Amino acid sequence: MIFNSLEYALFLPLIFGLYWFVAKKHLAWQNILLLGASLFFYGCWDWRFLFLLSFSTFLGYFTGIRIELAGSKGWRKFWFWLSIILNVGFLGIFKYYNFFVTSFADLFNSAGMHLDPSSLTLNVILPVGISFYTFHVLSYVIDIYYDRIKSERNIVDFGLFVAYFPLLVAGPIERATHLLPQIQKERQFDYAKAVDGLRQILWGLFKKVVVADGCAEWANMIFDGYTDYSGSTLLMGAVFFTFQIYCDFSGYSDIALGTSRLFGIELLRNFAFPYFSRDIAEFWRRWHISLTTWFRDYLYIPLGGSKGGTWMKIRNTFIIFLVSGFWHGANWTFIVWGALNAFYFLPLMLTNSNRNNLEIVAQGRYIPSFRELFGMLLTFFMAVIGWIFFRANTLDQAIEFIKRMFAKGLFKSPYLPELADLSIAFIIFFLIIEWFGREQKYALEKLGTRWFTPFRWAFYSFLIVCIIVLSGKEQEFIYFQF
Repeated sequence: MIFNSLEYALFLPLIFGLYWFVAKKHLAWQNILLLGASLFFYGCWDWRFLFLLSFSTFLGYFTGIRIELAGSKGWRKFWFWLSIILNVGFLGIFKYYNFFVTSFADLFNSAGMHLDPSSLTLNVILPVGISFYTFHVLSYVIDIYYDRIKSERNIVDFGLFVAYFPLLVAGPIERATHLLPQIQKERQFDYAKAVDGLRQILWGLFKKVVVADGCAEWANMIFDGYTDYSGSTLLMGAVFFTFQIYCDFSGYSDIALGTSRLFGIELLRNFAFPYFSRDIAEFWRRWHISLTTWFRDYLYIPLGGSKGGTWMKIRNTFIIFLVSGFWHGANWTFIVWGALNAFYFLPLMLTNSNRNNLEIVAQGRYIPSFRELFGMLLTFFMAVIGWIFFRANTLDQAIEFIKRMFAKGLFKSPYLPELADLSIAFIIFFLIIEWFGREQKYALEKLGTRWFTPFRWAFYSFLIVCIIVLSGKEQEFIYFQF
């Protein structure tokens, strides 16, 4: 079941009705309902994956209590590392085992020693969302170990924290300090909040169905046949993917946040208009915020952050970006993507310029300055080059793609089918809406709310019609594979 499916369009109103009209004023029943709905939602992918989700949940629940009740520092460490090793171990087996086996086999073969990796690899399917719910549990256990929170004794509440269906398969990555108190608090229906949630769902669906899926068709065509196209067409393909991945992932996040708001629960913001960033440091403060802050708090700062000498700062920067790349997938393309972003980031860090752009670009103005515009275009171009590695199937393909892009025909008119013009028009429309809504939490939060009522509803109707007409075949979200 995916957000842009008919099944979800039936599932969400049903759960919403039961939640507010049947379980109304009974917090325990509301949480039981949401937990049951979450398990059903996840089981629709593959019911066998429910075992892993349940195991991770019970492991975090049990070890969290044992860490808190441990009578000595030794036992606290034992239960802490047991939870960490088992959770990371399951993640490693399902997501990274075959990658390491194949990489070591390639290393041995390059040294003249024959090793067939096919006899050692495992025929396993990557469980949907395992990277996300594993990080939920890890942050919870780490926070208990360092006495930042107390362990949760209500298994329903803890299970809902781990498996809450709006964020279960692609985030945002929540913290117990933020989500658990909301789960345990009485919730009253708020009409304004529900309408706001629907508006965010609408914009998320538009970004996914209309922009991302439209761009995906042309990005796939160009990346799959990259040897046949000119440099300008390859650049256009990279730009299409750049908008595809943003609108796909931020669209998911918008739908997740909007859905959760219908149930009176606020999730962490995951995107803050990253393509309007003026440098790469600002970009990473605005892209996949829940993941970048997770790595900052649980990896970068424990390593020493930026408090040490220059070499320690460089080391920590590369560690954080390489781990972030590897988190995305078991492929050298993701590792190189992470390393490339580390190289992007280094000059800003070494010159203490990485926190120069903390405010929203052109705040209070319709038009950016020339310097702001140049910074945005340069940062966008750097992101485009990085996304080529992210999208390519192999490292060789990514390098060859970039070589061909700059080698010939970069300044010729790109070849694009006629229907691609429609995707370009929607990209431009999307950018205009995002630009005028960039000072809000999401583009439609306040945009149009003061318009003359017929104009406002005409605008919403236009978005709905576009979603319905262009829905076509249901396309999974890109980040489901992570």
